[in-house]
Formats: sequence, structure tokens, C-alpha cells
Amino acid sequence: MEQRKVIPTLYDWAGGKDILEKLTKVFYEKVLQDELLSPVFKNMSGDHSKHVAHFIAEVFGGPKFYSEEDKGSHAIMISHHLNKMLDESKRKRWMNLLLETADEIGLANDPEFRSAFVGYLEWGSRIAVINSNTSENPVNEKEPMPEWGWGETKGPYQGN
Repeated sequence: MEQRKVIPTLYDWAGGKDILEKLTKVFYEKVLQDELLSPVFKNMSGDHSKHVAHFIAEVFGGPKFYSEEDKGSHAIMISHHLNKMLDESKRKRWMNLLLETADEIGLANDPEFRSAFVGYLEWGSRIAVINSNTSENPVNEKEPMPEWGWGETKGPYQGN
């Protein structure tokens, strides 16, 4: 009988809740010192970085920290971006600081994980820019949280 390999979630591969919370904590400390990004984030709540870590954890296949403990949803996360008027220069700076922080704290850096991680950040940050330039939330409260894995993205040409 052939034994099947268990494929770990991105959450498990990254190292779990503690490493994701460390990533976002160190990252947002940098954001607040950044000339371009600090005006966007200067009024964020003290637990913002933890909520973002919990969101990423859940999207990466981990426990439902964001939707159950933080009482969040995909629609709520999107709502935080509405009317922020983000642009490509801010998105690129955000990406660069987050990837720099990932290296600095020792987040898993094998090519497969980093490909999935960067893919998610590219996808999410581009959606954030789109949503930041509108006042209407395109996601309703009943829509599920996004799920991200090792490379099974779908194109905009596919329906649900």
C-alpha cells in the first residue's frame, strides 16, 4: 500500500502564529518610520499588526484567528482599505518593506514558500490598491476568507 505525503499548509511551513505576528509587528514598526507609508498608517490601532498576522495565518491555512478570535471577515479586511487612495508607489514600498522584514526575521526562504508568499502579497496588495480607490466594498459579509496555497491561483477569466 502506497503512503501519501501530507502537504503542509503555508501557515505551518512559515512557522505558525508566532512568526507571522513577529513579521507584522516588525514590519509595521518600519511602516510608521517610512516617509511614504506613515501617513497612511499613522492612525492604525495598536493591535493592527496582530490582526493582519491573524488574517494571513487564516488565509495560509492556519486556525481561524481572524474570523473567530478577532471577529473579522474578508469584507471587514477589505473595508479597511476603502477610500485610502493607495497607488503603485505605496504598494511597491509596502511590498519591499515586508519582504525586507521577512528576510530580517528569518521567515522561511526556500524558493517554493517564497514564491507562494510573494504571489499572495502581489495579489493582495494589488487588490488593496483597487479597493482603496473606491468607497463601495465589493465583498459582502457572507463571502468566505481567501485561501492561499502552494500555487493553485486562478485567473480573472474564471468564475467562482
